[in-house]
Amino acid sequence: MRNTEMARLSGLVGEWTTTLSDAWFLEPPGTEVPGTTGIEWLGESLLIVRSAFGGGGHAGSEMSLVLGRSDANDRFVALYQDDRGVCREFAMTFDGEHWTMIRADPDFHQRFVADVEKNRILGRWEMSEDEGRTWRKDFDLTFERA
Repeated sequence: MRNTEMARLSGLVGEWTTTLSDAWFLEPPGTEVPGTTGIEWLGESLLIVRSAFGGGGHAGSEMSLVLGRSDANDRFVALYQDDRGVCREFAMTFDGEHWTMIRADPDFHQRFVADVEKNRILGRWEMSEDEGRTWRKDFDLTFERA
């Protein structure tokens, strides 16, 4: 039986065309990197998010998230990993229209903030080097249902 709170994330499940854009680290300004994202259930209580970016002259990269929940602590959690060998834990919120993931680790703070629609997710990744007092956008991430 599906976890009741995790079932709230069911609208994310599916195949998405993704676009990474407005990244401070990409030249020239305005560069967009195409990608794909698949979101699927792992059992009844976890979601797996797999994204791949590249093409159009851009090097490829991959990242994955496992979205879950601590029922005892009444909160969502997300584990992130990418092809650089990076592994991070995020606290997560999701109310059907807004999706956030945030971490406050000693190396730096990071967050993902997104507006969720039925067939589109408009998000951005941000980082802070001063414990969350100021934030800099890393890049925008747009998901369009495939």
